[in-house]
Amino acid sequence: MINKNYSICFISFFFLFMMSMLMFVMMMYFIMNNMVIFLEWELISFNSVSIVMSILLDWMSLLFMMFVLLISSVVIYYSKSYMSSELNLSRFVILVLLFVFSMILLIISPNIISILLGWDGLGLVSYCLVIYYQNFKSYNAGMLTALSNRIGDVLILMVISWMLNYGSWNYIFYLDFMKNDYEMFIVGAMIIMAAMTKSAQIPFSSWLPAAMAAPTPVSALVHSSTLVTAGVYLLIRFNLLLENMFFLKMLLLLSGLTMFMAGISANYEFDLKKIIALSTLSQLGLMMSILSMGLPDLAFFHLLTHAMFKALLFMCAGVIIHMMSDMQDIRFMGGIGSYIPLTSLCMNISNLALCGIPFLAGFYSKDLLLEVMSMSSLNLFIYLLYYISTGLTVFYTIRLIMYLMINDYNLMSIYNLFEEDYIMLKSMFVLLFMSVMSGSFLSWMIFYDPYMIYLPVNMKLMVIYVSLMGVFLGYLVSKMQIYSVNKFIFTYQLSNFLCVMWFMPNLSTYGITYFYLKMSQNLLKNIDMGWTEMYSGQGMYNIMKKYSMIYNIFQMNNFKIYLFSFVLWMVMMLLILVN
Repeated sequence: MINKNYSICFISFFFLFMMSMLMFVMMMYFIMNNMVIFLEWELISFNSVSIVMSILLDWMSLLFMMFVLLISSVVIYYSKSYMSSELNLSRFVILVLLFVFSMILLIISPNIISILLGWDGLGLVSYCLVIYYQNFKSYNAGMLTALSNRIGDVLILMVISWMLNYGSWNYIFYLDFMKNDYEMFIVGAMIIMAAMTKSAQIPFSSWLPAAMAAPTPVSALVHSSTLVTAGVYLLIRFNLLLENMFFLKMLLLLSGLTMFMAGISANYEFDLKKIIALSTLSQLGLMMSILSMGLPDLAFFHLLTHAMFKALLFMCAGVIIHMMSDMQDIRFMGGIGSYIPLTSLCMNISNLALCGIPFLAGFYSKDLLLEVMSMSSLNLFIYLLYYISTGLTVFYTIRLIMYLMINDYNLMSIYNLFEEDYIMLKSMFVLLFMSVMSGSFLSWMIFYDPYMIYLPVNMKLMVIYVSLMGVFLGYLVSKMQIYSVNKFIFTYQLSNFLCVMWFMPNLSTYGITYFYLKMSQNLLKNIDMGWTEMYSGQGMYNIMKKYSMIYNIFQMNNFKIYLFSFVLWMVMMLLILVN
C-alpha cells in the first residue's frame, strides 16, 4: 500500500511538472508572437442546435496554468512526506488532481457554461478536502465553505439564464460592443457578486479562515493559486464589461475594507495557519481593489507573484506544525531558527516577500500597485485604507517572525526538533527560488514598457514610512505583550470586534441560523407540543382513556348492573301499566 501511495504521488508530480514546463514554453511563444488561439469542438449537432466546447488559449491563461500546475506538482510532492502516515494517500492525491483540473477548466473557458463546471467543481472538491479529517470542526468549516460558495454558483447560473438573450454563452464575444446593454449590466453585477463570494470579500469573508481545517498541503494550494483566485481571475476576464460600472465603486470600498479588516484580525490571532489565511484575505482585497480601479494586468501580476510566496509560507507552516507535535499556537513556539534553519530561511524569505521587501517577488507587484494607486484620483479614505493595510501586513509579519524565530522556546522542557526530511525541503526550495525570481521575471515579460512613476518625495517614501511603523509595532507587541493595553484603550466589545473579523464568523453562522432555529423552537413548543398534542395524539389518548375507564366499570360490575337495570326496567313497566 505504501509503495503504491508513493508511486501515485511521484507520477502525479512528474506529470504536472512537465505540463507546467510545456505551458511555460507555449506561453513564451504566444507572448513573443502576440498569438491567441480559440478552439471550438462540436459535441452534438441536432438540426439547428449545436453544443460546442470552447477553449481560449492566450498568454494570460497559459501563464496562469503554468503557475497552477507548478504549485500543485510541488504540493503533491510535498504531500508524499507530509501525508506519509495517511492510509488513503491515493484518495487524497486524486482529490487534489480533481481540484487542479477544475481550476484549469475555469482558466481556459471563454464560455460561461464551462466556467460553471470548473467553478462548481472547485466548490465541491474544496468541501471534500476541508472535511478530509472528518471531525466536528472540519464538518462545520466544510459546510460554511460550501454554502458560501453556493451563492456564487447560483449567481453564475443566473448569468447563464440572462445570457439566453444573446446567441451563445461565449461571453467574450459580447463584452466590448454589448457593454451598454441592460442585460449586460445585470450580468456584470452578478459576476461581481459571484467573484466576491469565491474570493471571500466582505460580507463573505468568514469561510476563508474556517477552511484551515483542511490538511496543510491543501491550504497551500487553495490559498495560492486555485480556489480563492478564481473570483479575481473571473473579474480579470470580464474587465472590459465592468468598466465605469457603479458596482465597481462598491467593490473598491468593500475590498479595501476587507484588506483592512484582515490586517487587524491577523494581529490578534495566535493560530499559525489562520494568520497566514488572513494575510491571504488581505492580499485578495488588494487584488480586487486594483481590479475595481480598472487595472487588470496589475491585478494579474500580483496574483501570480503572491501565489508563489503564499504556497511556500503554508508549506513552512506545515513543517513547523509537524515539528511541534501538531501544535499550531504561536505562543508555544520560539527560537526555532536554531533547530530547523532551512525551513526558517524559507519562512523568513516568504514573509519578507509578502511585506514587499526589495527585491523579492512581492516587491515588484506590491510597490507598483501602491504607486499607481497614489497617482489615481481616489479620495483620502481609500488612500489611507491602502497604506494602513500595508503597514498592518508588515506589523503581523514581524510579530509572527518574532514569535517563531526570536522569542524563547515555550513548548516543553524535553523536545526533539530536527531538520525535516529532504522531500519537503526540495519542494520548498523550488518555491523559494520562484519567490525570489518570479517578480522580476514577470515584470519584464508581462509589461512591454517599464512603468515609470513620478511622485513627490513623501508619497514615494510612504511605503517605507508605513513599513517601518509596522516593524516597530510588531516588535513592541511581540516583545512587550502589550495586548493588555486594549483594556485601557478600547472597551471590551470594541477589542472583541477587532479580534474576530468584525463578528463576521458569528454573523454568517449563528446570525443566519438564529432566526430559523428560534422560529422552529416556537413551532415545536406551540404546535407539536401544544395544539397538535391537544387535538391529535395526547387529546385522543385522554378521551379514549376516559371512555375506556367508564367501559371498564361496566365490564367489572356487569352482573350487578344487569340486575339493577332489570329491576329498573320492571319498575318502569309497572309505572306505565298503572297509568
